[in-house]
Amino acid sequence: MPAENLVNSPEFTVSELSSALKRTVEDRFGHVRVRGEISGFRGPHSSGHCYFALKDESAKIEAVIWKFAHARMRFKPQEGLEVIATGKLTTYPNSSKYQIVIESLEPAGIGALMALMEERKKKLAAEGLFDEARKQLLPWLPEVIGVVTSPTGAVIRDILHRLEDRFPRRVLVWPVKVQGEGSAEQVAAAIRGFNALPEGGRTPRPDLLIVARGGGSLEDLWSFNEEIVVRAAADSMIPLISAVGHETDITLIDFAADKRAPTPTAAAEMAVPVRSELFAEVESLARRTMVCWQRGQESRRNELRAAARALPSLSELLAIPRQRLDHLGATLPRGLKANTHAHHRRFSQLSAGLTLKVLRGQVAQANHRLTVSGERIRLSARALLRNRRDRFAGLEVRLKASKLSNAQAQRNTIARDRERTHRLAERARRAL
Repeated sequence: MPAENLVNSPEFTVSELSSALKRTVEDRFGHVRVRGEISGFRGPHSSGHCYFALKDESAKIEAVIWKFAHARMRFKPQEGLEVIATGKLTTYPNSSKYQIVIESLEPAGIGALMALMEERKKKLAAEGLFDEARKQLLPWLPEVIGVVTSPTGAVIRDILHRLEDRFPRRVLVWPVKVQGEGSAEQVAAAIRGFNALPEGGRTPRPDLLIVARGGGSLEDLWSFNEEIVVRAAADSMIPLISAVGHETDITLIDFAADKRAPTPTAAAEMAVPVRSELFAEVESLARRTMVCWQRGQESRRNELRAAARALPSLSELLAIPRQRLDHLGATLPRGLKANTHAHHRRFSQLSAGLTLKVLRGQVAQANHRLTVSGERIRLSARALLRNRRDRFAGLEVRLKASKLSNAQAQRNTIARDRERTHRLAERARRAL
């Protein structure tokens, strides 16, 4: 009887049995959450899919993350990380084994998050993103402050209220999600967006950035530990203050920012000075300046009085110049007479040489030079005229001889041409 039952049992092909098992497993475990340690992860495959295993102390299960699911995951799988994987069980018929297709991944507990955060911190620090040399000084009094935070929380109200109390400034708010999926990308895009604003554009470029969020658990603040946010903060050319969580909360953006504030309110206090204190300081400096000026004037006045007492009297200073003037005034008439006599003697010596006889001799000498020069010019003109006449006569003789020889040559040429013409005509007549 048992043998007959076996003979009557339906037969399955291997593919049919594998498909039946696949449907049974997927129907029974369509949605599961599995906690385990990632093992055998070597990074995404060339196709973009990830293959690894989840294990605990006594068991191991194969796992796969498809390319599209891996792209949208906040937490990426890493070797040795303890995680909680959410997905569905299925089988792989080619090797007769079951596996979990993971749709979402999250670290298992605070310890795993801290380990991941510490590992990421070491990696980014090795790249130099946390170096003090990269830090920028905050502007003393920024004209425009950019705030990256949620527009609906209490954080932005605290920042605006604190700025209003200390020193009102223009504030630009870039609204972002501060936790959950896609929040890290929004925060990074906001930081880069503020840096991309042009100088002098319609939207003013901030002089200072504040990235702020209220307190929360490590999971709530995890967006500010993502590499994309840390790299955006490190690359910011605008000085940036990190104000994420409470004073005890530490995120990786705190190390990349130019300044860390324990709270968003403290960030507003770091951003601007107190206006009333500035007024009081300016008034104090003005009073000190006036007192210093008065002391300086009094000191110079005393120095001038002391110097004036050390100087001799006016009559003593002018006594010697006055005596010298009197002496020179007494000797001036004699000097004028002597100068006049000297000029008179010189004039007399010059006038003695200017007699009528001398002038006539100079005129006669000039007339003689003029007569001699005129005779020389006349003789030169005659010689030049004679040379030109002889030259023209020679040219005339040469021209006549040339004309006669040319005419004779033309007659000879005509005679030769006439004789040649007669010969050709005779030859033409005989040929005809």
